[in-house]
Amino acid sequence: MAGRNFRKSILLLLAFYNISSVFAIEVCSNTILPGSKGDQGEVGDEGDVGRLGKTGPPGHRGPCYFAGLVNKPSLPGENGEKGEPGRMGKMGPAGERGEKGARGIDGPSGLKGKAGTTCDCGRYRKVVGQMDINIGRLKNAVKFVKNVILGIKETEEKLYLLVKDARRYRDALMNCKLRGGTLAMPKTIDTNTLLTSYVSEAGLTHVFIGLQPAETGGGYAYADGSPLRNSTVWGLEVPTEVSSNSCVQMGSNGAWSQVKCDIGKYFICEFSKK
Repeated sequence: MAGRNFRKSILLLLAFYNISSVFAIEVCSNTILPGSKGDQGEVGDEGDVGRLGKTGPPGHRGPCYFAGLVNKPSLPGENGEKGEPGRMGKMGPAGERGEKGARGIDGPSGLKGKAGTTCDCGRYRKVVGQMDINIGRLKNAVKFVKNVILGIKETEEKLYLLVKDARRYRDALMNCKLRGGTLAMPKTIDTNTLLTSYVSEAGLTHVFIGLQPAETGGGYAYADGSPLRNSTVWGLEVPTEVSSNSCVQMGSNGAWSQVKCDIGKYFICEFSKK
């Protein structure tokens, strides 16, 4: 009985071992083991270009080799092609006004206007004519006042008035300034001749004129400070020395002579028509 059980146990153990071997073979049969290294294959076709990578950092400027010299500045390259015009910028400030251009061609004549009303010009001509007569009379009256009553002499630019009031030179100069003028300054031969006739017609011998000692340089100067121009009308004695009390008088013959400034004399005032 014990022998039978032993044999059954042996059989069961063998059966279990066989079954385990079968399963083990089936499991191992599904695994591919690596073989030995084969021969090198042929080179395949070139693949597609990959995507562009990120831009790397700028590199250091390398040395330039030119004519055997190192680290020398390289020569500039050729200019590139001219680019396309950019966008129009903002309008700048207005420039200065240019010079006047040449006159253009005259345009065509306009249309003829309407006829005007009839003018009663006879009445206006009469008024204008009467005004011309009155203006002429006024001019004659003014001329009479100047030449007869006041005894004024005149040129195109100046008026001259003989003042019969004996005064010293400084007082005479101030009197003319208060009247709006100055002492007469005969700067030309024609003016000197006019004033000479003025003095002669008045029956006078001498009058003060606007000459006085110059502030610098010696000699005489006009009352307005301008230098002496007409030096050919001195009398027999041409002054060689001029003191602070030396003034100038004009005689009825037109000659100039020295006289003391503190002596009272008649004088001639000069006024500008402007």
